[in-house]
Amino acid sequence: MKANNSEELEDSMLPQYDFTTAVRGKYVDRFPEDAVMVILAPDVAKVFSDSESVNEALRLLMKTAQQAAGKALSAA
Repeated sequence: MKANNSEELEDSMLPQYDFTTAVRGKYVDRFPEDAVMVILAPDVAKVFSDSESVNEALRLLMKTAQQAAGKALSAA
């Protein structure tokens, strides 16, 4: 929720944090515009060590779900 008045904002930045030379968006071009970033649980990350293995597993899951949905529709 945004504060209605700038006087209500409190400066909580510690003095040792110096962003005077920071560059906004410095690394933004490293990722494709349509990339989605997710955080994997540690146990999942042990099995899926890179994005390609995650994508492969998700594609297999999507295919399996589509096949199961198709079978469910034809059985009804």
